[in-house]
Amino acid sequence: MKLRLVLVALLLANAGYWLWSRGDLAGFGLAPASLNEREPQRLARQVHPDWLQIRKDGKSSSAAP
Repeated sequence: MKLRLVLVALLLANAGYWLWSRGDLAGFGLAPASLNEREPQRLARQVHPDWLQIRKDGKSSSAAP
């Protein structure tokens, strides 16, 4: 009987964590802190990502700073 209660409690805890990590509990104010931004420090360090150019040849005309 006790083992069944422990099993049910573990299943409920896993289901609750799964719902919380997906952000399904945001309506109740229980959303994870990093739901939209997984790595905000990386986004803050990007200077001009739109300046990136991909070239087919392996040589560049000037050295990157």
